[in-house]
Amino acid sequence: MNDGPISTSDPALVTAPRSSHWLTAVWVILPLAVLAAAVWWLIATNPLARFDNGAPPVESLTVERTILDHNGLRLLFRAGGSEPMTIAQVQVDAAYWEFVQEPSGPIARGETAWVSLPFPWVTGEAHLVTFVTNTGATFDHPIPVAVATPSVTSGNLVSQAILGAFVGILPVAVGLMFYPALRGAGPATMDFLLAMTIGLLGFLIVDTLEDSFEFAAQAAAIFQGQAMVVLTAAASFLLLMAVSRRRGRPSGLALAAYIALGIGLHNLGEGLAIGAAFAAGAAGLGTFLVIGFTLHNITEGIGIAAPILKVRPPLWSFAALTLLAGGPAVAGIWLGSLAYAPQWSALALAIGAGAIMQVIVEVGALLARARGGVVAAVGSPPVLAGLAVGVSFMYLTAMLVKI
Repeated sequence: MNDGPISTSDPALVTAPRSSHWLTAVWVILPLAVLAAAVWWLIATNPLARFDNGAPPVESLTVERTILDHNGLRLLFRAGGSEPMTIAQVQVDAAYWEFVQEPSGPIARGETAWVSLPFPWVTGEAHLVTFVTNTGATFDHPIPVAVATPSVTSGNLVSQAILGAFVGILPVAVGLMFYPALRGAGPATMDFLLAMTIGLLGFLIVDTLEDSFEFAAQAAAIFQGQAMVVLTAAASFLLLMAVSRRRGRPSGLALAAYIALGIGLHNLGEGLAIGAAFAAGAAGLGTFLVIGFTLHNITEGIGIAAPILKVRPPLWSFAALTLLAGGPAVAGIWLGSLAYAPQWSALALAIGAGAIMQVIVEVGALLARARGGVVAAVGSPPVLAGLAVGVSFMYLTAMLVKI
């Protein structure tokens, strides 16, 4: 009997793993080959032809972008349905107009095309665009209030940046300015502030998901809007949870950064909505409305400051947190007014919803650790008061910005 070490050069030991790998490869390739053969047979023989009763194909059309300028109307639409779609005629306010389609010809399922019409739209009036396909199907696209689509000019970009600063950056900065006054907060005040942070984030996640589902409903059916929102929010939550827990549970400046990130993604979606409203003529933001947005978002800065009241972060971190939370509002307004599409807005808001949920979990865990458990924390009067104040303040100030 040989009790010595087994040689790794033994042919039997080398051949066995190799044959095992080949066998695994065969069992991977075989089902794929069967699937490919079945698809080829289905296309080649078309056994479903016997079910064709002469009915026209199911068609779907979604307008994703509307541009109004001195040349008339330009609309970006996405085709859906079971077969390629051909636009035969276009009406505006029940009158037929000549149009140019780019690219021309039938539009395959999921593809997009631009339609240009030399229609003399009137500022402030409502118009109705109707697409007529070669099968006779019609699809309406209303323009509630006709206004010129913002163009990419330095003046427009600066004006939108100023608006974004007032809506996103300024309120976060004002909230963070309470940091010195709150530095001496006792345990009860800390519990109140952390709970208030959870309250305002709870309102934000409801508001964000509501807006996200609204945009998803406007998107083409091919994107499966509601499923896209839910899956994206879940993926965002799980990814951020995995990142935040790599080195234990975040606290202090790290937790403040996660709060700022979640709020920033929400503000990105808020900016997209404002920019899209400008582009579509659906809203005119006056001074009162801008003040309403500012008041609505002030508590966001206080919520960011809550986890760092017991530490002394460097001065630059306050500027970084302000830009992280408020800066996306500027980018959102730019994107919403210049390159808006409902599915991308829904996607951005869903990512923000997942990020906000991750922050709620982390802040809740921090509060529970400080109070000795979830039950003790939830039953604490400062926590209950903070939750109520956070939700109530966000709800009441939201009345100033809903249009």
